[in-house]
Amino acid sequence: MVYHARQPSLWEGKEGKMAGLSEVVEAEIRYLEAMIARLEAGEEDPEDFRVYRLKNGIYGIRGRPEHHMIRIKLPVGRITPEGLRVLADVAEAYTENRLAHVTTRQAVQLHHVHRRDVPKVLRAVNAVGLTTREACGHSIRAITCCPYAGVSPEEPFDVTPYAERAYRYFLRHPVGQNLPRKFKVAFEGCATDHARTPIHDIGVVAAVEGGKRGFRIYVGGGLGAAPMSAELLEAFTPEEDLLPTMLAIIRLFDRYGNRKVLTQARLKFLVKKWGIAAFREAVREERRVVKLTASGADLEAWAPPEDYPPPRLPNPPRKPFSFAPGFDAWRRTNLFKQKQEGFYTVTVRLPLGDITPEGLRALAEIAETYAGEIRSAISQNFLLRFVPEEALGGLYEALLQAGLAHTDAHTLLDITRCPGADTCNLAITRSRGLAQALGEKLQALPLAQDPGVKAISVKISGCPNSCGQHPIADIGFYGSSRKVGDREVPHYVLLLGGRTREGEARFGQVVGRIPAHRVPEAVEAILQRYLGERQNGESFQAYLDRVGAASFKALLEQFQEIPPYAETPEFYQDLGAEGEAFSVQLGRGECAV
Repeated sequence: MVYHARQPSLWEGKEGKMAGLSEVVEAEIRYLEAMIARLEAGEEDPEDFRVYRLKNGIYGIRGRPEHHMIRIKLPVGRITPEGLRVLADVAEAYTENRLAHVTTRQAVQLHHVHRRDVPKVLRAVNAVGLTTREACGHSIRAITCCPYAGVSPEEPFDVTPYAERAYRYFLRHPVGQNLPRKFKVAFEGCATDHARTPIHDIGVVAAVEGGKRGFRIYVGGGLGAAPMSAELLEAFTPEEDLLPTMLAIIRLFDRYGNRKVLTQARLKFLVKKWGIAAFREAVREERRVVKLTASGADLEAWAPPEDYPPPRLPNPPRKPFSFAPGFDAWRRTNLFKQKQEGFYTVTVRLPLGDITPEGLRALAEIAETYAGEIRSAISQNFLLRFVPEEALGGLYEALLQAGLAHTDAHTLLDITRCPGADTCNLAITRSRGLAQALGEKLQALPLAQDPGVKAISVKISGCPNSCGQHPIADIGFYGSSRKVGDREVPHYVLLLGGRTREGEARFGQVVGRIPAHRVPEAVEAILQRYLGERQNGESFQAYLDRVGAASFKALLEQFQEIPPYAETPEFYQDLGAEGEAFSVQLGRGECAV
């Protein structure tokens, strides 16, 4: 397989090394090591350490100040088999739970890493083209890309080289080091909005005009407690103007974004305050200034990138079919037919978004045998691309042996969830526990095999901040609590009807608040009503549009009752924390900042 080696960002300087770590990266890690030594000796300001570690993707862990979560950015979702093996090594050696967690923004998180081991993890992942730099903080976060870019029959051209060029350009760029708030960018080439561009600060969508490549650019989207849909900035931005336009937007945000009120600091609030017409004119003027004052390095970086050559294709044993259990179901839900004749992209579904070191190593070996490329997806899964059709049976059997042949990718059972209160300081509930309980419930329901039900999306967040993307789910949940007597009871706020398409995000409507332990049966009731009332096989989204999400409020009232503690003490415990009395324990937020 051919993979593109990591290029240092423009801002690392020309001394960046192709093998090993660049001098800049090594200097950053050594500085971190020195800060840790001073902190443990009582000679370092904890706040200064916090600021530096966050800029390098190192988060605090709830209730464990000496342990951290490390967020590792996979450049535009791409990773090599060597990268998977390194993730396996560091997850095995340095995490307590021996898991890597794939996120909703194509990154990988390692939880419960002791502070003394953090520099070792950073050295290991940087050596294989990954980075933690600017994975947190008020910076330009991971630039995400449609995982089907380059293989989709729908796309006018592959946006991957453009997304990667933007990633390299803005990594360590001075403009992105102290923004008013975090800044998220997504690239999409398909008519289907796999990248969820309307919920990003900048959404970039491939377009062709008069035979010339360019982009439709959207600005001002975002989720959080006040979700907003991005608005169209330009219907066609020529490819050579892509980076100058992005830089102009970020410079305006840096200059005029709200630095006084954190909850009003995202770009979406600036776009709303000015109005899209005024913001559009400001971007055009700022872009003119950007281009007039460009350096030679800028001009070189702004040039349209060359298309990627196709990967060296695998030559696996020929076995197009398999008689192993589940093969037919896996073919129906986990395969995407590529525009390249005879090849498929295969989704490796990761329940709960988690994968073990053994799974990572097995996936690396399987990818080397059967695939041309590996990408992560915002569905919290991995994708194997350029898998020959004639090898699908062999691939399935290899995945089955490795415990990675889970069916039902991109269906009701492919539940999205954030880390929740297991590790996050802002979370109210343990979203992982609900995702597991709900998944088990749905797996056992015959009605979950109905095609219309299968197409429903479920997303769960542990708080209103939307890290699990609950506002854009058909069925979404976020954690809350309710006091019953002198005891707290974990609850989830239920939303119905969220979705995105290019240029539009429709956010779910709140229809009730359900005790955590009753959520699975409430979801079953929603699905039963949909099956009983739909007309002419209409989709769940079309059904909700017809009857209205609010019509479910009466149905859900029966699930809102809380029995006395003496009768059912488990109601007063969170899912995933059985045997522990539930109480809301909020700390200083980091993951959402």
